[in-house]
Amino acid sequence: MAEEMTFAPRSEILSLEEIELVAKAFATLGVKKIRLTGGEPLVRHNIMSLVENIGALDNLTELTMTTNGSQLTKYAQQLSDHGVKRINISIDSLQSQRFKTITRTGDLTQVLAGIDAACSAGFQRIKLNAVILKGRNDDEIMDLVNFAISKNIDISFIEEMPLGLIDEHDRALSFCSSDEIRAYISSKHSLTASEITTAGPSQYYTLEGSDTRIGFISPHSHNFCHLCNRVRVTVEGRLLLCLGNEHSVDLRAVLRAHPGEIEPLTQAIIDAMVLKPERHYFDLDNEPQIVRFMNTTGG
Repeated sequence: MAEEMTFAPRSEILSLEEIELVAKAFATLGVKKIRLTGGEPLVRHNIMSLVENIGALDNLTELTMTTNGSQLTKYAQQLSDHGVKRINISIDSLQSQRFKTITRTGDLTQVLAGIDAACSAGFQRIKLNAVILKGRNDDEIMDLVNFAISKNIDISFIEEMPLGLIDEHDRALSFCSSDEIRAYISSKHSLTASEITTAGPSQYYTLEGSDTRIGFISPHSHNFCHLCNRVRVTVEGRLLLCLGNEHSVDLRAVLRAHPGEIEPLTQAIIDAMVLKPERHYFDLDNEPQIVRFMNTTGG
């Protein structure tokens, strides 16, 4: 079944105040980096107040965001002013009709204008994220690379994660590995493995004659679980210990049983860490074990 856009009832999602308390609890426990992601975080009402408050947390050294870029003409400068240092923009195609088909409603012109706004806003780094599938957009690999070079920004190619039930393509047949993409780019540009890391799963390469970095995120072909120290809190307050597993803890229940209290929340987070699995296991030939989609995972 193809994915449909649905929205959770307001009562089931965390308020901005609850999200801020969760962020404060993690910062209190020593977390130095927080990323706001989606869905699309910038469509949330009064999102700038949350960004400003999280950006001002003691002990936090980096606040970042992943966005679809549709709201950046409005918010890019405010995000930079409120302490967002790096921003990731998801874009799988530079062809207007294909982009609309992939995103279902996306306006490529609006997103490209948002990328330009981000480039003018003073972020330390801007990175594009692209999921490449054979028969869908694998003919645009070099277009995306050259676009990133023209904007002097980075780009990461991400292997598709088998989350959610779909019928729009066969995951095993459409899968495009990081090795395949890197080999193709290497036939056009000189790539050099980089020791640069951003405390994330990307393996970066530098391009000769350019400041653009090419990243590869490879949950299938090059499992990075042994390096992972990340967790995610969904908009419903579910603490996911791994995107590729269903191990989770209900922080919303803790928040609402102890309104405004940080101690029960920090203890729940500490207790949850023992559930973090050793690794994920993806099999493209079988039905996915995780039925939630990435855009409903959020965090």
